[in-house]
Order: sequence, then structure tokens, then C-alpha cells
Amino acid sequence: MKDPVWLIEAKKSLGVRELPGAPTQPVISRWLADLGAWWRDDETPWCGVAVAAWFKNCGYPLPKHWYRAKDWLNWGVMLDRPTVGAVAVLERAGGGHVGLVVGDDGNGNIHLIGGNQGNAVSIAAFSKQRVVGYRWPIGEPQRPQEALSPVAGTQPSRSEA
Repeated sequence: MKDPVWLIEAKKSLGVRELPGAPTQPVISRWLADLGAWWRDDETPWCGVAVAAWFKNCGYPLPKHWYRAKDWLNWGVMLDRPTVGAVAVLERAGGGHVGLVVGDDGNGNIHLIGGNQGNAVSIAAFSKQRVVGYRWPIGEPQRPQEALSPVAGTQPSRSEA
């Protein structure tokens, strides 16, 4: 089955990486400007920024506080289980994390493409126990609940802050 358009958009960003120190990655700067953010640095957690940029670029509305990972729980419609392209909202020490479902390793981990995963847009594995919700865009037909497959080469997430 074909990936949803927002997931195709997200995959175009794979490899975008923060710049160390004062300069900000130009792609992240553009996302912040296009979204109307009041900050311009890539040192502020930017997982919500990446997800918002991908959905905005595809013409979808955003949650009021798109920059807060957990505010994605107030967006779209709730799903009772993951599907490819679903927004996954996770708990983490000090806040939350948000990314898009791309797979599952069958060992209790969900695979997400997201921003600020090891300071980059990457695909990483996260314990399903951290997931607090899955969301889907309002008005978009939901995908059939097919079995998720692992994404080759996916490593566990080590940092989302």
C-alpha cells in the first residue's frame, strides 16, 4: 500500500541534522519561519516542528500548539493501534516526543520517523510502553490495519531533546 503524502514528505527530510553551536540548520530555520515560530534555533526541541512542517507542506491543519509534542494528542482522530503514517505521541523525561509510524520490530518497539531524534531527522525504535496515543488526520480515510514490518537498520532512540 502506498505511503500517505505526509509520510512521503517526511522521508524527504531524512538526514537533516542540527548544526553544532550557534548556527541553525537552514531547513529547520525555514520550517520555523514557515510555521510562524517566535524562535529560530535548532537547540530548542524540534520534533513537533518537523511533524508540523510535514503536515503543513501537505495542506493539513495543525494543532494549536504544534511545537509541543504532547499537543498532537489534541489533533486529528484517535487510533486504537498504530498504522503506517500515524502520528505517535510518546512520553519522555522532561516532556514528550512525536513522530510518524513507519514500522514495528515485533519486540515491543515502534519505528518512527521524526525530528530531533539524535539531533537529526531519522528513523528510530521506541518502546511501545512510551506511546500515549496514535492520531490520524481528520477527514483522511484510515488505512487498513495491516501488520507493521520492521525497518531495516533501525537503532533504538538515544535522545529526543
